[in-house]
Order: sequence, then structure tokens, then C-alpha cells
Amino acid sequence: MSKAFTREDDSGDDELGPAIQLPMGVKNYITPNGYCKLKEELDQLWKVERPALVQMVAWAASNGDRSENGDYIYGKKRLREIDRRVRFLRKRLEQAEVVDPARRGECEQIFFGATVTVCDSSGCESIYSIVGVDEADAGSGLISWISPLARALLKLREGETATLRTPSGVQELEILSVAYRNLT
Repeated sequence: MSKAFTREDDSGDDELGPAIQLPMGVKNYITPNGYCKLKEELDQLWKVERPALVQMVAWAASNGDRSENGDYIYGKKRLREIDRRVRFLRKRLEQAEVVDPARRGECEQIFFGATVTVCDSSGCESIYSIVGVDEADAGSGLISWISPLARALLKLREGETATLRTPSGVQELEILSVAYRNLT
């Protein structure tokens, strides 16, 4: 089939990484550390990777026939991916509302930025930090503030019990401690 009749879909956010759509009207809360990481990624893509790739594509284009030039074809595809990610990052950073958990001080109630130690019914302790959707990493204990676990914990205090509804059933989590500190 001729390339003229095929279409690559550039409209989707599927290649944007672990992006989560925020519900309408919800602010994009993020910690200062998460904001810095997104800004660093944007700077790396825009100031380092993209200019080098543009040079490579220009060189490949100067070699002649572009239809069978792998460097040119791959370079243009990668350039579209970078441009898509740059647009996404700029939009996310523009909408971000930075909340520093360390400025909250001593607070017993769980809000955005809290680091919470919980104990489940089997006696297993876990530590979670409630962060923005763009910096969440469940394997590292960083959970998004819109996740079901974070929603179950929000506004509770040390000593209270959170009820988490999971596909395997209802789970009770006792809150052992609540702290607000810089997340690095």
C-alpha cells in the first residue's frame, strides 16, 4: 500500500509516558520536586535532544532519496514524538499548582504531600507519600492524590482507620503516623 494512504496518529497521548487525565475542573497539584523533574525533562528534550535530532535529520535529508533513508524516516518520527512530549510537558507545567509539603509543618490530618505510615489487617506496615499525578510511582511509595488509596486516606488522622475498597474486597488500614517533609 502506498504511504499516501496510511496515516500515523499524532493526536493521541499514548506515547506521553504515564500520563493520567485529570478530571475536569481539578487542579494539577504537584510537589516542588515533581515540578523540577518535569522541568528538567522538558529542558533536556527541548535544549539537547531536539537540536541534535534536527541536525541529524537535516544531514539525512541532504543525502538524497528520503523515501528509503532510514535515518531520515526514524529521525522525523522521533522528532514528532519529542514535539508531542514537549507540548504535553509545557501544558502540564503551565497548569501545575506547586504545593510544598514541608511548609505545612506539624499537621495531624492527611492532605496532599503527606507521608503516611499505615498498617493493614495482617500487620504489614507500608509508607505512602501523596503526590501529584505526574510524579506518582506506586513501586516507590508515591501515590497520586486522585488514586483510590489516597482518597481513602485524605482528611483522616493518626490512629484512625481507612476503608479501602479493592477488587479483592474491603481492606482496613490503620494510620500509624502522618508527616510532612520534602520528597526527594
